[in-house]
Amino acid sequence: MKKIFILIILALPLFIWRCTSSSNITRYVIASTCVDCMGVAPQKCMMVKKGDATNWELFYSKIEGFDYEPGYEYVLDVKEEVQEKPAADSSSIKYYLVKQISKTAKTATPPHVDSE
Repeated sequence: MKKIFILIILALPLFIWRCTSSSNITRYVIASTCVDCMGVAPQKCMMVKKGDATNWELFYSKIEGFDYEPGYEYVLDVKEEVQEKPAADSSSIKYYLVKQISKTAKTATPPHVDSE
């Protein structure tokens, strides 16, 4: 009984940290082409639909663990983690690949981005 109690006491901080972590997993659809966009400087941006969204949006960041290949549309599960002290010129959210659901060959023109 004493061993179980000690194990619970040792595991409790980890459990509390995982429950209060400010991150979540979102389903992303990544378009088969990138488009020109303007961040800090001109760059190429991926086009994404997040969750149940029907409109494409520009994605200025990088998804850690994901290697984009033009000509393929991807469906991914992505972990979004809020950064407490991001660099001045970077996003306050860091993105990590959790799972690649699919990779489908597509030959299409770049999707249209709806203005907000």
